[in-house]
Amino acid sequence: MTVAELPPAPETASRTRGAGRGVIWWSAGTVLVLAALVLIPGLLAPGDPYTLDIVNRFTSPHSGNLFGTDDAGRDILSRVIHGARYSIGSAVLIITVAALVGTIYGSLAAWYGGILDRLLMRTVDVFLAFPYLVFAMAVAASLGRGLTSTIVALSLLWWPSYARMIRGQVKSILNDYHIKAATTLGARRGQILRWHVIPHTYNQLLVRFTLDIGNALVALTGLAFLGLGATPPLPEWGRMVADSKQFALTAWWYAVFPGAVIFLTVLNFVLLGEALRKRSTS
Repeated sequence: MTVAELPPAPETASRTRGAGRGVIWWSAGTVLVLAALVLIPGLLAPGDPYTLDIVNRFTSPHSGNLFGTDDAGRDILSRVIHGARYSIGSAVLIITVAALVGTIYGSLAAWYGGILDRLLMRTVDVFLAFPYLVFAMAVAASLGRGLTSTIVALSLLWWPSYARMIRGQVKSILNDYHIKAATTLGARRGQILRWHVIPHTYNQLLVRFTLDIGNALVALTGLAFLGLGATPPLPEWGRMVADSKQFALTAWWYAVFPGAVIFLTVLNFVLLGEALRKRSTS
């Protein structure tokens, strides 16, 4: 056995586990804060995100407006807080729909196998063959501008990857002894899938779900920046960054604060997903 193959010392392993738990607690706390922003923005925001105040447009950050005001005099902090409902809520909805559809689709393909499996997977390959941004832009543009169109486009984009992942997991689970025992005892196919197969995919599904929320938020922001996402005056984070690009040199705070919130949100979901992945494999 070489030095590289030696197991880590107990104190090193304990420090690693402690650091992993710290990341999970920190990220989970951040997620709870974001959940509060999504559920009760009216109680947390200092003002109305839609109120126009042309006299005070482009006011720099100060005690009255911590994030400053935009080109219409609206309080950016209030818009960021209310925008969490549209940005994070949309990202969670996209990944939830993709995970549900992909889980059902992939499970059925793995269970029945044969020609049906090959046919279903070739359909998945067709979706995965398109560059994701080009595909999302095409669907969103065909459905018309708006947040709903973006959600539909990104949901269509994301579900095939979940279908392929779940299919691989289910195929390996079907060879386990507890599945053969359930089949021998006369359990129906639906019961086996529901109670003995799909629950064994939850760990990897949770990790993927957490990581993809950040990815979906980035995709939403990108489409909004290209003019295919939310439409004004909706306080969606990507829309705010898109509206601020022409004022980047005169009102730096207009883009910096929404962009920083997007960055920190995505970072926390990535950290939480990585911590969950390491915990599930340890």
